[in-house]
Amino acid sequence: MTSPGVNAERRYNPWVVLVALCLGFFMILLDTTIVNIAIPQMSEHLNASLSDVLWIINAYILTYAVLLITAGRLGDLYGPKQLFLIGLVIFTAASAACGFAQSPTQLIIFRVIQGVGGALLTPQTLSVLTTIFPPDKRGAAFGIWGAVAGVATLAGPVLGGWLVTDFGWRWIFFVNVPVGVLTLGLAAVVMPNLRPERRHRLDWTGTFLVSAGLFLVTFGLIEGQSHDWGKVWGPITIVEIIVAGVVVLGLFAVHQWTQQSGEPLVPFQIFRDRNFSVMNFVAASIAFGMLGLFLPLTIYLQSVLGLSALQAGLTTAPMSLISMFIAPVAGRTADRFGGKWILFAGLSLFSTGMGVLIASSHVGSSRLHLLPGLIVAGVGLGLTFAPLQTIAMRNVEPQMAGAASGMINTTRQLGGVIGAAAVGALLQAQLSTHLKTAATASAGQLPAQYRSQVLDGLSHVSSGSQDIAGGQIGPALPAGLPDQARAQLNAFFTAVFHEGFVGAMRVTLWLPIAVMGCAALSVLLVRRRKTAPRTAAEPDVAASAQQA
Repeated sequence: MTSPGVNAERRYNPWVVLVALCLGFFMILLDTTIVNIAIPQMSEHLNASLSDVLWIINAYILTYAVLLITAGRLGDLYGPKQLFLIGLVIFTAASAACGFAQSPTQLIIFRVIQGVGGALLTPQTLSVLTTIFPPDKRGAAFGIWGAVAGVATLAGPVLGGWLVTDFGWRWIFFVNVPVGVLTLGLAAVVMPNLRPERRHRLDWTGTFLVSAGLFLVTFGLIEGQSHDWGKVWGPITIVEIIVAGVVVLGLFAVHQWTQQSGEPLVPFQIFRDRNFSVMNFVAASIAFGMLGLFLPLTIYLQSVLGLSALQAGLTTAPMSLISMFIAPVAGRTADRFGGKWILFAGLSLFSTGMGVLIASSHVGSSRLHLLPGLIVAGVGLGLTFAPLQTIAMRNVEPQMAGAASGMINTTRQLGGVIGAAAVGALLQAQLSTHLKTAATASAGQLPAQYRSQVLDGLSHVSSGSQDIAGGQIGPALPAGLPDQARAQLNAFFTAVFHEGFVGAMRVTLWLPIAVMGCAALSVLLVRRRKTAPRTAAEPDVAASAQQA
């Protein structure tokens, strides 16, 4: 007599399901990076202020990060296929709305809705993969999933630069519509309906606490630098907002601990597995390193080397291409030999590649000089995605897969937010120091009558009020200044900015390298898997799968 699990498994091909999941996941992650490249054009066409631009970027990330844990649990309660399809519909419709937005306010609202759709969709990808693939095949599946994640995150500037240059900023959103429709049709047909075995309920108190806590922490980290880590509303400061968020998350943890006998939003038993706990830290560290690297690198490529947005994106493309090809191989190797040492090697190589990149970054560097560091970092990055997911999800029970996936995706997003905030703050502080040093060293080139005024004017950079991405560091020049003096001062400001920024970047990038180094060392705590043959008595992972 044939078991139900075997029948269910024959009704769908897990590799075809993987294609549908990866298409949806690609769109979601792409939108975390692709918007940045279109900022100048969006700002001009929508008459958006700097504050508007920041919220256009961050509204999506903020909503996305806050809702991931809740969305993961909802997938456990009501089925991952249902949540995946609902999230896909919301995200696709919101993308079209973003493309038609006529004002910054409209675009910000539609970006929030995009974030809701993305958050509903993302945790279901890992949850479904963990359930439909047996343990000895998950590494290969996670390798492909990881390759898609890496390419989506790193390819945003390339694709965005091309779309903005040839079609306009609205197409960075319109491009999601045909992909979303295709993915919706494919997922509706090929995805199994993994129905929960019993009736569940949602922890509404826990949902409110975790959403409020994550919102406060994420908001504070995103907005901290733009407010100089000071006051936001009246007497309320950024630090107070972050502290309040931490307190609320503490209350959430206490509430969840008292609910462990029932159905908590985050089952704490998943953290009893040392591997899962360590991989949460590693996932956050990788996101910290990636966003920490690309924030100063993007400014360096465009404002110091003078590359266009598309050229800057193409410069970093080798990293994403290499990681795309390495990740599936790393996944298959992790299936065969275990992922611990592969992940350790990947983190070490990524850190080494960033170190080579720092050593190659000078005012007169070319794109070719940066290539060795990007190649080494790309190999390292490709070696991290699949082993990380394989180790993290290896011992997670299928009924907990949604909660575990939501948790690890949340820590990844928070790691990226913290990385961008920390690196941005350190870069600003270092830039102030290095600009003054470079200006003082070159002050002899200035006309004597302007020397003290120029040096005093550079002191305002530390406040973060200048557009360092555009290289605007000097004080406003008087209208009646002779052309020769104006040209001389502008050349001085440009040279000082180039020297100061490169010096600041070279110091700043050691922070993400240090974090990645700590993550590599933490991998040594991972317990190696116990190899045991699979027996007929072992329950099939697809036993609960029923075709929708």
